Amino acid sequence: MLGQLLLAASRSGAVRRAVSGFTPTKKVVKRFVAGESVQEARDAVERLRDARLAVTVDHLGEETLDARAAEATAGAYLTLLRAIRPLGLGSRGEVSVKLSAVGQRLDDTMALEHAREICAAAAAGGSTVTLDMEDHTTVDSTLSILRKLREDHPATGVAIQAYLFRSEQDCRDLASEGSRVRLVKGAYREPASVAHQGRAAVDRAYARCLRILMAGQGYPMVATHDDRMIAITELLADRFGRAIGDHEFQMLYGIRTDRQEALAGAGHTVRVYVPYGDDWYGYFMRRLAERPANVAFFLRALGGK
Repeated sequence: MLGQLLLAASRSGAVRRAVSGFTPTKKVVKRFVAGESVQEARDAVERLRDARLAVTVDHLGEETLDARAAEATAGAYLTLLRAIRPLGLGSRGEVSVKLSAVGQRLDDTMALEHAREICAAAAAGGSTVTLDMEDHTTVDSTLSILRKLREDHPATGVAIQAYLFRSEQDCRDLASEGSRVRLVKGAYREPASVAHQGRAAVDRAYARCLRILMAGQGYPMVATHDDRMIAITELLADRFGRAIGDHEFQMLYGIRTDRQEALAGAGHTVRVYVPYGDDWYGYFMRRLAERPANVAFFLRALGGK
């Protein structure tokens, strides 16, 4: 129930204004967001690189209905890519892009052109792009844009949300050689008509999608903080003859850093999702909704404990 309330709040303009304007909130947000500036994002990426962790950087923002804002977001990614290129990350440093932030709600062609520009800039530095997935109404559009991007940039990845009923088939379609797929549980409030409801059902759906990807010929990117899913991944890797290096784990910035370092120390590729920017509200609320522990941390921090 609490998670559903927080997801609803993530779409509320009134709650956004109240929370975003509350000064103590910004101090807590630093746990989950690298900062508001490109320099802060670069500094975070450099620290993670030195800890033997790969990164994917997200310039926060979504659902723009303004063409100039979409262009500005694309420009922000180009600036970011120029800033991190001297760090020499190569494929261990990529960016994550929400298509709605670069014009998807306005026009697919606009979003595609902006995404192509970002992909080209990433490729120039030996890096890659992964398309974030948003609510269920955007899935067909996102996968269509993905197919077009892969014509020139075949390493472009995409996130698939396991809790959607359609995702098992999407995973089958995407489990081809070279296909990079980030599997997530899902962080949007979706109706029972299109998505599994409840933690147990979502966990089972995640495990089924994970099996499809690990059995396929692509490159699974297992986005989870759940020790059970990490163990299942390792079992599936053994079953299907996968070696360390032909799949990776992904975790969020500021969450389970000890587990991130332990997995990396064991030889796994661990990629940290690093968000930055001043439009942090929607991202922050979804992180609170995902785990009760995050809410407890938030409340303790506000109380100064």
